[in-house]
Amino acid sequence: MNIERPTPAGMDQHRSLQILDELSGNNSLTQRDLSGRLGIALGLVNSYIKNLVAKGFITIKTIPPKRYAYYLTPKGFTEKTRLTYHLLQDYTRIYREARTNFNKLFLYLEKKGMQSIIFAGADEVAEIAYITLQETSLTLVSVLDDDKAGEMFFSRAIKPLKYITDLDYDIVVVTSYLNRKTIFQELINAKVDKKTIQLIFSGKNDHP
Repeated sequence: MNIERPTPAGMDQHRSLQILDELSGNNSLTQRDLSGRLGIALGLVNSYIKNLVAKGFITIKTIPPKRYAYYLTPKGFTEKTRLTYHLLQDYTRIYREARTNFNKLFLYLEKKGMQSIIFAGADEVAEIAYITLQETSLTLVSVLDDDKAGEMFFSRAIKPLKYITDLDYDIVVVTSYLNRKTIFQELINAKVDKKTIQLIFSGKNDHP
């Protein structure tokens, strides 16, 4: 049950689109603002900004006190539209394959006599998993995600991953695409038995 892993180029496109999208709706974002909004390291934001500036997609202006703000150029708006179209095609493919893979996984777990399941990751993939889960007899125990702890997921409060030590469950499914490797490692760090962790997006380098 594998889905092709995102290439470095694909990840670059995703991050670039996030930055262009943020800048398109705000007149004076700094690199620190972007880092906080997108949840990525300041140094990584700086690297993407330099690349987007070099390509003519954004421009820089000085704002007090001795700071820089970034703005989309007309060329940048065109690039944002192109990336949006390209990534939507990818997301459509991911949705179809994830729906199929979750269905196969959940049916397999039912046949094995498992009943309780935890979702680790609360992005769009988790929503696909939840919809698919409704067609089975499996029970969702909890949804865990450090980045979205405190937010709601289908009327259920998302909790930090550390809460897994207090829960009873049969299996943990990593319900994220972009963050699956990080979440998997966090589960291992939390002393979760690797045999109870299931990924539906996997490649030869996904497991440490």
